[in-house]
Amino acid sequence: MGIATTTSTRWWHPNSQNGEVTCTLCPRECRIREGDRGFCFVRANVDGHLELTTYGRSSGFCIDPIEKKPLNHFLPGTPVLSLGTAGCNLGCQFCQNWDISKSQTMDTLADIATPEAIVAAAKRTGCRSIAFTYNDPTIWAEYAIDIAKIARAEGIATVAVTAGYINPEPRREFYQWMDAANIDLKGFTDKFYRKLAKGRLEPVLETLNYLKHETNVWFEITTLLIPGENDSPEEIDALCDWIVTNLGSDVPIHFTAFHPDYKLRHLAPTPKETLKRAREQAIAAGINFAYVGNVYDVRQESTYCPNCGKVLIERDWYELGQYNLNGNHCGFCSQEIPGVFEEKAGNWGAKRLPIRV
Repeated sequence: MGIATTTSTRWWHPNSQNGEVTCTLCPRECRIREGDRGFCFVRANVDGHLELTTYGRSSGFCIDPIEKKPLNHFLPGTPVLSLGTAGCNLGCQFCQNWDISKSQTMDTLADIATPEAIVAAAKRTGCRSIAFTYNDPTIWAEYAIDIAKIARAEGIATVAVTAGYINPEPRREFYQWMDAANIDLKGFTDKFYRKLAKGRLEPVLETLNYLKHETNVWFEITTLLIPGENDSPEEIDALCDWIVTNLGSDVPIHFTAFHPDYKLRHLAPTPKETLKRAREQAIAAGINFAYVGNVYDVRQESTYCPNCGKVLIERDWYELGQYNLNGNHCGFCSQEIPGVFEEKAGNWGAKRLPIRV
């Protein structure tokens, strides 16, 4: 397929007469000499101009259940076409997709597709949405935005699965075209971000506040609990209190289990009891929708009405059981339930279907 795999970027400026540029896409604001690349590896200084080197190139395409993103309040049970590229603008030592996000080789990018071809594939396969995932779409924002513009015109939603590490100006343009997001809030101390993610906490909190107060994007939060690093009761209380105070009670949070990977293979997996305790703390803090993930627990993966307490959406991993919503309302007491719901849930189930575009 004839497609350029580099493209000129937005969000940068020249620094000096020697060809150096500064990338202003994310809080790193990398100063990049001619011929070099930024921290993310995919934004490169080519002849004094910043270019995205992975435009139109993907590490693969797969149809997933939307619950895998994870999104529990956005088009439940429907299939989503997932794609990613390579690289990342954070340096998480616990990365669960490190073979993609930490890749510094274009060999990872086997599939080439135009935005038009991706949207056509989503339509052809009956996907209700397209997810930018596997690695952070912030660093390939131009490609994601181009896909999202075409998808919106065709009635297909787009989902960003991201760490939310982005500067204000590109953030406005990026989320203008997104319909939903899952924000990976990696911990709740700047020390954790600096030590284990090579980033800072505040820009992520700014993104969360922006999404809540300045957009109509449906978003949910995921926090991977790492034993001894970000799982203390005190830190979880602080995180939950911040969410209720700044975002309200209706933003769902997913506490997910860490599995030893990448540079933290020496740590133990997250005990299921830690996830249960975090969920209970979230509910006690006033969060109406708290879930566990990466472990099997139908009770704690299901959605309950915050008013009458009855099961609204039963989840067995990615398979839906009971579904007791009438549109956006509890089928028992008519309480309004926040999210994006259709009259009937989808029936995609837990299927994972790799495809070629």
